[in-house]
Amino acid sequence: IYISLYPCDIKELFCTATGLSRNTTISLLDSTGAMICETLHTSVFGHDYGCGLFSHLSDKEELFQNVLTQVAEQFSRAFKINELKTEVTNRLAMLEKRVELEGMKVVEIEKCRSDIKKLREEMASRNNSAFYLCSSFLDDNKKLTPRRDVPSYPKYMLSQQTIDALRKPTFDVWLWESNEMLSCLEHMYHDLGLVKDLNINPITLKRWLLCIHDNYRSNPFHNFRHCFCVTQMMYSMIYLCNLQEKFTQVDILILMTAAVCHDLDHPGYNNTYQINARTELAVRYNDISPLENHHCAVAFQIFSQSDCNIFANFDPEAFKQIRQGTINLILATDMARHGEILDSFKQKVDYFDFTNEEHVTCLKMVLIKCCDISNEVRPMEVAEPWVDCLLEEYFMQSDREKAEGLPIAPFMDREKVTKPTAQIGFIKFVLIPMFETVMKLFPQIEEVMVQPLRESRDRYEELKQIDDAMNEKKKSENLTMGGKKK
Repeated sequence: IYISLYPCDIKELFCTATGLSRNTTISLLDSTGAMICETLHTSVFGHDYGCGLFSHLSDKEELFQNVLTQVAEQFSRAFKINELKTEVTNRLAMLEKRVELEGMKVVEIEKCRSDIKKLREEMASRNNSAFYLCSSFLDDNKKLTPRRDVPSYPKYMLSQQTIDALRKPTFDVWLWESNEMLSCLEHMYHDLGLVKDLNINPITLKRWLLCIHDNYRSNPFHNFRHCFCVTQMMYSMIYLCNLQEKFTQVDILILMTAAVCHDLDHPGYNNTYQINARTELAVRYNDISPLENHHCAVAFQIFSQSDCNIFANFDPEAFKQIRQGTINLILATDMARHGEILDSFKQKVDYFDFTNEEHVTCLKMVLIKCCDISNEVRPMEVAEPWVDCLLEEYFMQSDREKAEGLPIAPFMDREKVTKPTAQIGFIKFVLIPMFETVMKLFPQIEEVMVQPLRESRDRYEELKQIDDAMNEKKKSENLTMGGKKK
């Protein structure tokens, strides 16, 4: 019988297996039967040789043969056990590795679940505002994809009462749902003659307005209703100031379109935050009006879609004029430029020339600024809810600035600002001076626009006096209570 020998005590195994004495002689033969050595020892380990069992008990040769067969079987079983052990060990190692990997997956899954939960909570607490703060140009490209079908919102038949009210600054913007506001905007373009005179496709106008709606976020203040509010005020000023007698229809188109687009995709956090937080928008636009530049870019990305391009029938030169005019007006809404733009207008207003392109451009910039911040021109019951919306957005920003260790504007800090303190300074030093300057050119706005601002200022000053009196009373009561405790 031939087997492979390994470095172990083979002789002892043979003797133990056969029940022979350890002194029994075991000779080693090669595959031809030639004797290699008479005594098995370690120097032959690691080679393939045949081994035969020889003892002085030659009459039991048959018995020895049987014993050798049994030994061979035991060796075979032993080798199979070793192989099995090796296989089991390898499989155990593989299983351990899989368990480890699965364990890591479980940890990662739990971590992802935890992150998702935190993200949902943060988004819920911020009223679905932009978490990433415009981390990309527009993450949801679907918003910019025009609706290929004919727009589905119903064409509301506006009553004559509504049509008349729509032309006035007193219009109540809170009474209308999104589809109704879309119909009102559509009506404005038709009523001003822009669709007919400038050959705008009515279906394209519908699609464009729907796309505009989809690209305003659900912020507390900077949302689609604010867009409608600003555009409606522009529409009312066009009628109130008889601007169609002084401006071209292209100028009117620029005024209206800039108003519609002026806050597209606003993230709910102002330029100060963008710059201090070094957001992607601030980096992209080098800290220069990052939001306003973004609004312009989104607007013309929408216009680049053929089904939303209301300027499709304009020649390249006319489109260039409209594009530049729209961009100029949207960029003018950055309040960081307020002083610069108003000073420029003040220098021109006393000798204003409607044939002077520079004068007209400056006036258009002031007009969109007036409309953008015109809420206090409206009746108190329409204006005041906007203050609540604005403060909610301010507080959302200041809370984030505190959490991120960024500077906080006092007028945004929920622990310091009140509605009267938020509005008095803004009305006295921003709104009234600007509207009174425009009033020099258009005296007719005094009664319906400037006077409501003065009344609003007076009302908030009265509220502040009441608040101050209440605070003094509380302080006095606290001091009295403190004295009694002592």
